[in-house]
Amino acid sequence: MRQRFLATATLAALLLGGSAGAALAGGYCSDLALSCDNGRTYPLCPIAVSDEGEIVTAHLVLGARRGVHVRLMPLGNGYRYAGRGIWFDGIRDAATLNFGMHSAVQCTVARP
Repeated sequence: MRQRFLATATLAALLLGGSAGAALAGGYCSDLALSCDNGRTYPLCPIAVSDEGEIVTAHLVLGARRGVHVRLMPLGNGYRYAGRGIWFDGIRDAATLNFGMHSAVQCTVARP
């Protein structure tokens, strides 16, 4: 039992040894992030990627130990990633991050 606990703790330490975004997502975090006009950068950590290379579901890191699971909703002209109480819409590298119905910030999809 003790060896199993130590093996699990070692694996967790290895996973958490990467960047802060990777630690929050529990694994690999892509180079994509939302760089917003409010001075913050929100990393986007993929969970599932399509055969064409599009991120289908991801974890949007909002802060230390905070984030939200978002899912791609293709639009006719652009894209939307939506999660519980938060979503962002965009075309190419321009996006608008919405924190609920009454708060939004303009962002650029960047590779930090």
